[in-house]
Amino acid sequence: MGIWEAVAVFVAGIGAGTINTVVGSGTLITFPVLLATGLPPITANVSNTLGLVPGAISGAIGYRRELSGQRQRVLRLGGTALIGGLTGAALLITLPSAAFDAIVPALIAIALVLVVLQPRLSRAVQRHREQNGTDAHPDGGPVLLVGLLLASMYGGYFGAAQGVLYLSLMGLLLHEDLQRINAVKNILAVIVNGVAAVFFLFVADFDWYAVLLIAAGSAVGGQIGAKVGRRLPPTVLRGVIVAVGIAAIVQLLLG
Repeated sequence: MGIWEAVAVFVAGIGAGTINTVVGSGTLITFPVLLATGLPPITANVSNTLGLVPGAISGAIGYRRELSGQRQRVLRLGGTALIGGLTGAALLITLPSAAFDAIVPALIAIALVLVVLQPRLSRAVQRHREQNGTDAHPDGGPVLLVGLLLASMYGGYFGAAQGVLYLSLMGLLLHEDLQRINAVKNILAVIVNGVAAVFFLFVADFDWYAVLLIAAGSAVGGQIGAKVGRRLPPTVLRGVIVAVGIAAIVQLLLG
């Protein structure tokens, strides 16, 4: 890897760390850059996962204030994310990428619809609960756990727009502020990327130089993303989520 390629990977890491903290989909920035440096797809994917872990941690630290009072929720959802992330990492080693290529754009599109309609759907769900005299499950219940399990499996496998899936699921099923949901999303991303990274260390090939460059860049980007994301009003944040999700769909379809 030449000096300018190294600079490009580092800058891509900054961009990925920033966008991952605000929404997700940073892999769509770093993965093509790693491929452009000549790394094989699986090696690039594994190196990318390892390198983005510091960025995820950095972003989660930047959102620590919004995590207040959510310890039990994080533990409950985090356990599900850990299982899903490990499963997805194992699938990357055993399944061809075509196994996910067809369904991922459709999943992201559904997630974007849920993000756009989330305020209206949440009000409808709340009215239904009031009419039936039932309360919302504080952690989203079994439906959210199953959804997060599947989203985390995808995250451990590849991860592009994983954050969009998390935000749409939790936004619909949790009666919670979007910024606080985003803080939980960042913790789940740390867990999924972390467990996948540990798995890959023992069973997959990766490029340490690329890993270190993305790690350094994403750590910087995580702090930038936290400062930017925490200042966005819910409507603007929702718009950013949709814009990033559409870009993810286009790139996945064209790729």
